[in-house]
Amino acid sequence: VQLQASGGGLVQAGGSLRLSCAGSGLSFITYYMAWFRQAPGEEREFVAAINRSGGTAYYADSVKGRLTISRDNAKNLVYLQMNSLKPEDTAVYYCAASGFFSKWYGGYDYWGQGTLVTVSS
Repeated sequence: VQLQASGGGLVQAGGSLRLSCAGSGLSFITYYMAWFRQAPGEEREFVAAINRSGGTAYYADSVKGRLTISRDNAKNLVYLQMNSLKPEDTAVYYCAASGFFSKWYGGYDYWGQGTLVTVSS
């Protein structure tokens, strides 16, 4: 199983980025997919998750209205559209797969390698 995250980079506050995560070696459609992030010196925190069909999404309060998770099951891809970015969004972003929904990072079976997002003020 491999999850490959991409799309991170340096952006100014108020800007946008779109992260992508490609899954292989797993039955993608049977997994909830999620994004977590980890800032330096901080614990890994839940950002967003999406159910198997893509019809229901879950968000951390800190990102509601600014970040949008989506998935394309035909291409085994999950996305995180990030708008109105703030310096406090700076972190390494990880995609993850689980058989059920959880906001706890320990509930996830597979993880991508992470992609760094840096938001300058």
